[in-house]
Amino acid sequence: MKVALIQTSLIWENPLENRSHLAQKITGFMEDVDLIVLPEMFSSGFTMDPKSVAEKMDGETVSWLQHLAKAKDCAITGSLVIEEAGSYYNRLLFVYPSGEIKWYDKRHLFTLSGEHKHYAAGENRLIVDYKGFKICPLICYDLRFPVFSRNTENYDVLIYVANWPKPRVTAWDILLKARAVENMCYVIGVNRIGSDHNKHDYVGHSQVVNFLGEYILEPQEADSVFIVELDKIKLMETREKLAFLNDRDSFKLI
Repeated sequence: MKVALIQTSLIWENPLENRSHLAQKITGFMEDVDLIVLPEMFSSGFTMDPKSVAEKMDGETVSWLQHLAKAKDCAITGSLVIEEAGSYYNRLLFVYPSGEIKWYDKRHLFTLSGEHKHYAAGENRLIVDYKGFKICPLICYDLRFPVFSRNTENYDVLIYVANWPKPRVTAWDILLKARAVENMCYVIGVNRIGSDHNKHDYVGHSQVVNFLGEYILEPQEADSVFIVELDKIKLMETREKLAFLNDRDSFKLI
């Protein structure tokens, strides 16, 4: 499976400009890919004013994602602010080439910035079947909680989309590798760059780590599109040879 990671700056609380900016990035590369990964809150930046940017599931940004997925004949994923039944969610959408959508609402809200005061937390993980891979997409702060991301479904790929700031980027690098090793899976991390309205700086460090903790794509800081290829056969051969997941503890989240 060929994956494109879109690492770029975001325009603060401006979905229209962000869609235009990201569309240029996505239509600008000619290589065929199976999946495009965008950062967390790609349409607005990490805002604590959800009312100013929230959209419905039949809104313009969701329709834009469906149009792009069909036009590029690939899946697209990333999170944005969604309003539903009077609540706001930091919701990750996984849009198939057909336009079908599955979603995951961020479970671990970032209390340091007050995210829990403005957004409702999700409860359930999402496992996506796509191109012969089982994918578990999560959002930013989820990375710090290994129990929630534990590989109990034999998924093949963990994805983290993020607005992870520069002062803590070392933790981002360490934890992405840890999740790959402990779960014997590929890990894709896509973070933004630039500065936001709150003067937080972001240096990206989007990257891809394999099931042995080795870099397929080392942490990047440029404003660019990075394309990698994941090999399911190598993953399965390694899991058969090093059957560490067979010895994992059984537990149930309450």
